Amino acid sequence: MSGRDPVSRLLGLPGEDAGCEGGMAVIAECVESELAGRDIAKLHPALAAHLRNCAACAEDYEGVIALARRAG
Repeated sequence: MSGRDPVSRLLGLPGEDAGCEGGMAVIAECVESELAGRDIAKLHPALAAHLRNCAACAEDYEGVIALARRAG
């Protein structure tokens, strides 16, 4: 995902943000979608906005992606 640079995370980016709880509710679906090559920003724009704005969730998401790739 783009937009994870420190300035963007600090300032936030426009768009509906799912929030930490809302993002985690769809994380499994998003990981599967990303691993299948689909664009999660189009499928779940609120999660994509949240990952751009929340460094902690972006780090967690990347960790789950890395684990799924190793397991797959």
